[in-house]
Amino acid sequence: MKMMGGLCFMVDDKMCIGIVKESLMARIDPEEEDDLLSKEGSKPMDFTGRPMKGYLFIESEGVDMDEDLDFWVEKCLDFNPKAKSSKKK
Repeated sequence: MKMMGGLCFMVDDKMCIGIVKESLMARIDPEEEDDLLSKEGSKPMDFTGRPMKGYLFIESEGVDMDEDLDFWVEKCLDFNPKAKSSKKK
């Protein structure tokens, strides 16, 4: 689905993971955010000057190996059952 200026993959009608420009967009458990920000290539997702809680951008150096990409996909899928679905219009 096209969303947030990029391509977003939905799982159970909830945003899970996506690509925005050159970065991976990861929807992660907000309780793990501080720890995950220490991973190489990760930074807060910030569109407006105010970071979005529970979302990270992962730059190319953070997903340059298959295991790195697998790690982020698993983090997003692990959080998905706990994530709130967007309200349908």
